[in-house]
Amino acid sequence: MKKLFLFIFICISLNVTAQSKKANFKVLALYENGGHHIEYSKRAKIWLDKLAAQKGFTVDYIQNTDKINEAFLSQYQLFIQLDYAPYAWTKEAVSAFQNYIEQGKGGWIGFHHATLLGEFDGYPKWEWFSQFMGGITYKNYIATFVQGKVNVADKQHPVMQGVPASFIVKQEEWYTYDKSPRPNVHVLASVDEKTYEPNTDIKMGDHPVVWTNQHVKARNVYIFMGHSPNLFDNPAYTRLFSNAIFWAARK
Repeated sequence: MKKLFLFIFICISLNVTAQSKKANFKVLALYENGGHHIEYSKRAKIWLDKLAAQKGFTVDYIQNTDKINEAFLSQYQLFIQLDYAPYAWTKEAVSAFQNYIEQGKGGWIGFHHATLLGEFDGYPKWEWFSQFMGGITYKNYIATFVQGKVNVADKQHPVMQGVPASFIVKQEEWYTYDKSPRPNVHVLASVDEKTYEPNTDIKMGDHPVVWTNQHVKARNVYIFMGHSPNLFDNPAYTRLFSNAIFWAARK
């Protein structure tokens, strides 16, 4: 009898342990497999995997859109577009992603290259994605990189909880667009172009860098900063990233 009770106790303990290790949600991360942003992606994977292990979620990584369809996306509560441009997607991936966002089947976080909207490498501009990002088209970028101060615009938003009112990004190739996305999105933070070091003429005036589109069902956040791996040494950035994950993954 004692052996039976011991066996039952062990089984229950193992089951509780197994359940405690189950992920709360699954994340799909799409990232670039080459180019000069690869060091950011490498560092992001290390940081994401550590956070996932600590917080109990899982991350699957893909480097192109070949696998993406509605059945594939249905496995995931969050889609992270980790420095991956909105062109050269398969037609099936385009359709599945648009449905995922419009129907709120999961959340989305996009970084940096997600607003590389225009005609690139022989591909036309993805008009739906342009509207999703506030109706903008990419115009220019600071190829020489500059430091800039980011100011939080909505301190009450969950994505900004615990993020300083302003913080410095030491190295970024700040994009400019044909217009500000502000009229079509809810801006969470902007970069102060007067703080650029060294100074540059490549500016756009009102310059949002973190925002969410409230006109779709999916929780979504765009975070422009995503070039340098040293961003993961910036506690304001990692707090922003972490907040975005847990907010966007909830329906």
